[in-house]
Amino acid sequence: MGDGTGALVIGGGPAGLAAAIAARMKGFDVTVADGAKPPIDKACGEGLLPGTLRALRELGVAIRPSDGQVFRGIRFVDSANSVEADFPVATGFGMRRTMLHQKMVERAEECGVTLLWNTPVTGLCSEGAILGEKTVKARWIVGADGIHSRVRRWIGLDSSARVEKRFAQRGHFRVKPWTDCMEVHWSNRAQAYVTPLGNDEICVALMSRDPRMRLAWTWREFPVLASCMRHAEPSSAERGAVTVTCRLRHVYRGSVALTGDASGSVDAITGEGLCLSFRHALALADALSKGKLLSYQRVHRQLVQRPHIMGRLLLILDEYPALRKRAVRILAEGPELFARLLAAHVGETSASFLAATSLRLGWRFLTA
Repeated sequence: MGDGTGALVIGGGPAGLAAAIAARMKGFDVTVADGAKPPIDKACGEGLLPGTLRALRELGVAIRPSDGQVFRGIRFVDSANSVEADFPVATGFGMRRTMLHQKMVERAEECGVTLLWNTPVTGLCSEGAILGEKTVKARWIVGADGIHSRVRRWIGLDSSARVEKRFAQRGHFRVKPWTDCMEVHWSNRAQAYVTPLGNDEICVALMSRDPRMRLAWTWREFPVLASCMRHAEPSSAERGAVTVTCRLRHVYRGSVALTGDASGSVDAITGEGLCLSFRHALALADALSKGKLLSYQRVHRQLVQRPHIMGRLLLILDEYPALRKRAVRILAEGPELFARLLAAHVGETSASFLAATSLRLGWRFLTA
């Protein structure tokens, strides 16, 4: 039998580290176990939206201007039209995923979290979890081991999952950013996310329903983007991932709770994955301090509602190109409507504001 801990977090990515930091801030003894070692990378767009930055500040994770690049808003680009809007209150920030992970590791260490790298968890037991050849006792166990969560399977919650998959490829390029927005380029088969990371580097993330699509296809899919990157040089190897929309009926069983993508996820098209993970972490820590995981279940359900609605709307635009082209044209003709949609997307408005904005967009479709 090994040592005990108040909370054992299985998974040391951003979601797991956020859960560990938040629980430690509530006074728990916390241990994180992961089979990998830092820095942990993942193929993603690397743009942190304003809500994500707010959550990081609540967790005490310090992001400095030199860590990346500020961007002021979002721009949609298709073959015929483009439209952009600023974030209503704050700005976003582009930074390498490995840099973000290192910042979170440093914050966890500063808080006094015990970090066990190169330590895979092979199962759960009545006392806690099995790490290699020893058992670690834990009052609470947090599964933060991603979209293919073994913890979720071990506690029998996989059967309720509804899953939709798409595929992503990411690369970094040495080129001076031509925009101070995060750009979303649309084609009939994919989206390309462009995020400025510094004065001479950008991240390009390609997302598609086609598992065969590779980053090299980007230049023929998106001629506007290709023209901006004529002199760009790769600064990293291409990296792939699966982006998943997954909803669960329950996110805990007994003393085991799920957080981050293990507890359900939204498609990367929303850009909300990290923000959700960090909000999950803060809500979970609050529930652990009260000893009531049912309250976490309720808050978790509330947190995912808006991102799932916005994700569904964006995936409809992906699935129906003619509808998307018309939508971008209408928004380009009325950019104030795009600004309202962006405000709703980043959670700076009420549900009634989103409903009113949706009605206005619907009326534009009928009258355009």
